[in-house]
Amino acid sequence: MRLVVTRILLLFVILLAGWSSFCQKGFDFNARCKQAYQEIMQLKLQSAKRLLEQEKAAHPDNLIPHLLDNYIDFYTLLFNEDPQELKLKKSVLDKRIALINEGPESSPFYLFSKSVIYFQWAAVRMKFGYNWDGGWLFRRSYLLIKDNQEKFPGFSPNLLYNGSMQIAADAIPDGYRWLSNLLGVKGGVEKGFKAIESFLSEKDEWAVLFKDEALFYYLFLRYYNKNERKEALEYIRTKKPDVRNNHLFAFLAVNLNVNDQQSENAIRIIKEMVVSPDYLQTPVWDLQMGYALMNRLDEQAPVYFEQYLTHFKGSFYVKDVLQKLSWFYYIKGDQHKADDYRKQLISRGAQRTDADKQAQKEALSGTWPNKLLLQARLLNDGGYFQEALHLLAGKRAIDFTDAPDRLEFYYRVARLYDAVGREEESITFYQQAIKSGEHQKEYYAARSALQLGMVYEKKGDTAQAAYWYRQCLDMKGHDYKNSLDQRAKAGLSRVKSTAP
Repeated sequence: MRLVVTRILLLFVILLAGWSSFCQKGFDFNARCKQAYQEIMQLKLQSAKRLLEQEKAAHPDNLIPHLLDNYIDFYTLLFNEDPQELKLKKSVLDKRIALINEGPESSPFYLFSKSVIYFQWAAVRMKFGYNWDGGWLFRRSYLLIKDNQEKFPGFSPNLLYNGSMQIAADAIPDGYRWLSNLLGVKGGVEKGFKAIESFLSEKDEWAVLFKDEALFYYLFLRYYNKNERKEALEYIRTKKPDVRNNHLFAFLAVNLNVNDQQSENAIRIIKEMVVSPDYLQTPVWDLQMGYALMNRLDEQAPVYFEQYLTHFKGSFYVKDVLQKLSWFYYIKGDQHKADDYRKQLISRGAQRTDADKQAQKEALSGTWPNKLLLQARLLNDGGYFQEALHLLAGKRAIDFTDAPDRLEFYYRVARLYDAVGREEESITFYQQAIKSGEHQKEYYAARSALQLGMVYEKKGDTAQAAYWYRQCLDMKGHDYKNSLDQRAKAGLSRVKSTAP
């Protein structure tokens, strides 16, 4: 009898061990998870959620759906910036990390998943203004991906995230450099881009799967951090990523075109996008359309700006949008409405972007920009260069009574000449703007120095380019200081790396 009981207990232990092994959580990026990931990378978040729920029901021990859930939260919070949504999601970070910790350390997805989750939450926390929390999360992500690269050097997605983080760390403004030093995070633009480019050249299963995500980061960072604006836009024009069905690529293309003075392209892309409830619903499209229309002085611009203000729950660019609305009615001659939007500007939104800071500063100054120069600025921003030049035809600096207006005139003419290929004339006006405004609070002199750096970099004169990038960095106390310094630093890094 004792022998029978012993055998039964032994069998029970064996079965229990087998059941435990069978139920061990793991990382199975199966076909359904791959499809869900691809839907997420198009911002088709609702259809992705349905697929992930199916996967969790079919394979409850698969941890990949929890990683992909984080992608969904990441894009939702990043685009919509809803503080109530953030509050609801406050506890998911620790829960997801705890779940990933139950997976096998022998999988390259073990450290990778944790790194991605921390990286995405670092970006979210910083977007909401929690820079200290975001910095520490970024550090965790950075160290985890480095460890994963050492353990699994052949796992290609390591290159994508390691490279992106190096570029992001290098772009930290000088005002926050103490934070990167404290966190022990070292950046490098060239090294970071080489890592991403290496990933894009890979042909393995994971490189193919993560290619769209890599392209999004690569083109965005190439445009803003490496200042290869024409190259980034040329890639979109020639390779033709699907900007109709893929809303992430559409956002990339629209954002780059708006910031590259190509408002007509941005308007066309937004109008041609496929619309469906499956996609992330975000006011970002109203914001981008508003900017593009404002840059051609279109009567419909206020409609989109108002929609953005109504539906957006966050604070990014709220002041900037209210400034644009005040400008619109100021140009139209409706001073009552212009004043009303300026009053709203002072009390709404936050000052976490340079654009919002500048809008607040202008509103509190009580002064209004020169109407002619303002129209020329907007047309220039939209790529309507001939129309802007026509507005300023026959004007000279002495025609403007206020010193800040004369300074802006030099800068506006320089930018327009630069845009239409009249290089030598643009250099003369940029230098005049620097001479007139290097000690002023307006950003025109610093931006002129940055533009001169880019002019000489394009000409292949790295010494002159470096000189002007340093001039930009040396100017203090002006508007847009952080963003201009960031671009000047990136330029200086580029010309140093290519210097003979």
